[in-house]
Amino acid sequence: MKKIFLAIVVMASMTQFLSAQEQNKFRVGLDLGYAIPDGGGGILIALEPKYNIADNMNVGIRIESAAMAKKVGLVEASLAGSTSYSGTFDYYFSSGSSSFAPFIGAGVGYSSLANVGFDIDIDSGFGDDSPLTIDEELELEVDGSFGGLVRAGFEAGKLRLAATYNLIGKSDLGEGAEIKNSYIGISLGFYVGGGKWKN
Repeated sequence: MKKIFLAIVVMASMTQFLSAQEQNKFRVGLDLGYAIPDGGGGILIALEPKYNIADNMNVGIRIESAAMAKKVGLVEASLAGSTSYSGTFDYYFSSGSSSFAPFIGAGVGYSSLANVGFDIDIDSGFGDDSPLTIDEELELEVDGSFGGLVRAGFEAGKLRLAATYNLIGKSDLGEGAEIKNSYIGISLGFYVGGGKWKN
């Protein structure tokens, strides 16, 4: 986490390299990527309409859906989905002579979390001569949670590559068990509208 904040400070110190994107323009982005929770993995897709409030800043609403397999202790849960709705802010850096534009950003919002399922093998109790097991699925209900995100990446032309840390509160499953909901997302996408970075 300290490395993320250090990167933000370093990039913020580069304000002399700012250039223009067109203010008062709308844009819409679509991202696809890989989600990395604690001890698992999955895929993500996000849609983000945005508005350029200045030549180097925009605000937006990010709707992201991620399907991930997570771990609870030493047990791996079945694939579950989550959907987040976040208000976002991005700040851009560029040399002013190309369409390459690094950025940093942050956001706050709400995540609706899917119930957590586990596959459980239950011994029939007939001993070693009758190794009959019953395969059952246990499902635990999980409440949604407020959270936020921090991200960094770059845009080149209309393409966008980003690394995002999604901060989502832990879910208490009872009996001292909890599940970590935060995850890292690595995404590649594109956007339409918004004007051009190159002057």
